[in-house]
Amino acid sequence: MRTLRTLRGNATLFREIFGLCWRRSRPLFLTVCVCMTLDTFAVAAIGLCMRAMVSGTIDSDGTVIVVGAVGAALGYALTITFTEITGALQINLCELVAREHYDRQIQLAAMGIEGIEHLEQTEYLDQLTALYDQTWAIGRSAWGALEATALVVRLFLVLGLLGSISPVLLVILLAGVIPLYFEQRARTLIQNAQHARSQDRRLQRRLFEILTGGATGKEVRVAGTSTHLVRLQREAAERSELIWRRANLRAGLLNALGWSVFVGSFVAGLAVVVVDAAHNSAHVGDIVLTITVGTQLRSLVQNAVRASSSTGGAGRVLEPYRWLREYEAAHTSKAAGPAPAGLTRGITFEDVTFTYGNSDRPALDAVNVTLPAGSVVAVVGEYGSGKTTIVKLLEKMYRPTSGRILIDGVDLADIDTRSWRTATAAAFQDFGRYHSTFAQGIALGDLAHPERLGTAVANADAQILVDRLPDGVDTQLGRPFGGVDLSEGQWQKLALARACMREAPLLFVLDEPTASLDAPSEHAIFERYMERARAIAPGGITVIVSHRFSTVAGADLILVLDKGRLVEVGSHEELLAKSATYADLYSLQQTAYAG
Repeated sequence: MRTLRTLRGNATLFREIFGLCWRRSRPLFLTVCVCMTLDTFAVAAIGLCMRAMVSGTIDSDGTVIVVGAVGAALGYALTITFTEITGALQINLCELVAREHYDRQIQLAAMGIEGIEHLEQTEYLDQLTALYDQTWAIGRSAWGALEATALVVRLFLVLGLLGSISPVLLVILLAGVIPLYFEQRARTLIQNAQHARSQDRRLQRRLFEILTGGATGKEVRVAGTSTHLVRLQREAAERSELIWRRANLRAGLLNALGWSVFVGSFVAGLAVVVVDAAHNSAHVGDIVLTITVGTQLRSLVQNAVRASSSTGGAGRVLEPYRWLREYEAAHTSKAAGPAPAGLTRGITFEDVTFTYGNSDRPALDAVNVTLPAGSVVAVVGEYGSGKTTIVKLLEKMYRPTSGRILIDGVDLADIDTRSWRTATAAAFQDFGRYHSTFAQGIALGDLAHPERLGTAVANADAQILVDRLPDGVDTQLGRPFGGVDLSEGQWQKLALARACMREAPLLFVLDEPTASLDAPSEHAIFERYMERARAIAPGGITVIVSHRFSTVAGADLILVLDKGRLVEVGSHEELLAKSATYADLYSLQQTAYAG
């Protein structure tokens, strides 16, 4: 059943690939098809011409000799030409389709899944690793299947020629199937090995990035851990190569066994023809035809193995590609309603619990709270208390393990994810550092409204930073690209400006937005965002996440988290009055900053 489903899936995919090739370049597509068709019938033509040439020699017929010789030479020349043209043009088409369609599709599919949990799963990352720089093989798989079809036609032609000489010679054709069988088993070994070493290959790349990266490179040098990390990378490489070498050795032995059987069968069949020709000189031409066709059959089987290997190589990509498409289809949100234009009641957490896939302890445990429409809400707590998890759930990066989040009474799960995110804005604590121009790094917050860039810079208190840059907002960032590098605090201001590109979001999230800034800058930015929060969309909610209690005193509502549980809710004054825990933590941080 699984094999049948795979075949149907491949057939659908092959139609898609040929359609893409046809639309991309009809002349290239037609040229490849014509060359493959002519090359298919060249095998039989060459064999017949060679037999005619020998028969003409025996009969002293010069015309037949010349025609046979010219036909055979022309057949060989055209075969070589068609093979070269077909190979080159196929590669061209496959690379075009991969670059313009499949690379883009795979990237968009990864981003199209509403959450980010898949990007933390080993299985998903293994499938992506298998596709890394190999998407051209997706297109190659379809052409390999077409070549296989052409090879079947050639095999039937050879079958007819050999059968016309002696039915005994059909054993050569049957023996030609044996290398294909062993090659199939060898290919399975290679595919399994490719998957088995995916995690080590990913580890190699990650360690290379750590060793050569600017930020991580500093820590590696100071700590003196470069030798250790290089050793870990070498060990990962050795494990990967050991798996690969063993698989290739076993595959090579299987292929050698298959070809040995074929060669033995060919020699036995040729001996039958030679004995027959020794008793009947009229059949001397059959020796030449047998050798010619047999040689062509050997070449045909080699091509079949090559096409099978190529298709198998593509199979190493087709399987993860199909897996990713099925995963995307299974995890893509169904039809849902749009986000509301404004909020009247607010956002309610109903008994929300969430546990990360690699943990057995809830990151949030039975949280019940309402964030009123039009309010500024602060979420505070120690590291690991669940603050960032609340942000991720609000932005639909994850879905609650149990419970639900209501937006004006509507389950967030029933709101279209793209529509919801278009109505929100966020600055995360693990913000992106884009090596673009300063302006482009901000404009990524809302590409549809580049005119808001100046206002976003002002809201992030980043104008002084812009004035110090050599080319202002047009300054290229990132030393690897010949640009300037920013400090951690400057990168954070850029991220804040990017989050401010949307003027009136329903939900505005700031996750530790000032962690890298000094106290005066932190205070100024919080004051600015408190003011801005009052002017966003009707009923819009601003959520500020911080581990610094002293900076969120002006919030309308403060949520105090501890080890995933919501332990206190209220305004700053209410919490000071009723919560000894909040009062002690607030006083402790006030004293620390004052000191």
